[in-house]
Amino acid sequence: MSAPAVSSMRWNGDRLLLVDQRKLPASLEFATCTSARDVAAAIRGMIVRGAPAIGCAAAFGVALEALRRRTQAPVEFRRGLDDACAALTASRPTAVNLVWAVQRMRRALPDGAAPPIAAARLLEEAQAILDEDVRANRAMGAAGAGLLPARAHVLTHCNTGALATGGHGTALGVIRSAVEAGKDVHVTACETRPYLQGARLTAWELQREGIPVTLITDAAAGFVLSRGGVDAVIVGADRVAANGDVANKIGTYPLAVLARRHGVPFYVAAPLSTVDAAVASGADIPIEERGADEVSGFGSERWATAGVPIRNPAFDVTPAELVTGLITERGVLLQPDAARLRALLGPDPDRNTEF
Repeated sequence: MSAPAVSSMRWNGDRLLLVDQRKLPASLEFATCTSARDVAAAIRGMIVRGAPAIGCAAAFGVALEALRRRTQAPVEFRRGLDDACAALTASRPTAVNLVWAVQRMRRALPDGAAPPIAAARLLEEAQAILDEDVRANRAMGAAGAGLLPARAHVLTHCNTGALATGGHGTALGVIRSAVEAGKDVHVTACETRPYLQGARLTAWELQREGIPVTLITDAAAGFVLSRGGVDAVIVGADRVAANGDVANKIGTYPLAVLARRHGVPFYVAAPLSTVDAAVASGADIPIEERGADEVSGFGSERWATAGVPIRNPAFDVTPAELVTGLITERGVLLQPDAARLRALLGPDPDRNTEF
């Protein structure tokens, strides 16, 4: 299993093709983006989702806009890129990889370069971000696979595979790497209400690769953990605060509480681009609230009582004290906190901020 069964995106000459994740698992279709506005709409509309994938897509969004404007005068070109970066940054608020990627693309813009040269340079940088994400996922996978026994039962939440990243995956990347290493891994996937990323995407990815998976409702996780036999809970992250608090898909926090109650290690797999040193704790992480229609039904089906008030927070925050270890491309950081994160990260010019 040297390559994922599917990739979330690919560059095709002068356009970005994104797997339309709204259509899975019924059909595998691609959305075509030719501008930053297209990419921002795809991020906002959940065509592409998963923090690392959003960051990679945003990088290509900047490159697309540069290519589209490469015949403009330098002043117009720069103004257009500024607008594109602002639109991409505003498309979703919680995943810090998005901001990180856009800021890195801004730094890659050569001072005083003619628009065609600048556009070519930005496309190179976008491809580098994508390639680096795949390498980081591979490194995370290798580090995390060592945490699992030869026969392992892993519980996971949301979708953290090739669809959510540049390739291979974060939490699912750990599982894929463990299988590649010859380990016998069975996965229990939470359905992940209300958008059903576990039911629609995680189960689909694992089935395509022949990795045994059982789907459960989110509410059944406590029952499964209470019966024993789960070796680890492994999830991804959309933002990690400076103190180690983790924002991830809604429903992650109760899983961490349940894992602690039942003595099961709770691991978070995330690239270091997901760590936001500017945010002191999880209390400061902006939590996206999405539309009520995602809770009141799915697709064309409606099941909620008409007119009932609905809240739809897309993420929750797990305190660092509940995280057994943070699996990164630089290894596994056990019991993450501000001091340990600071030592792991060090000064890094590609980060959006430094400690």
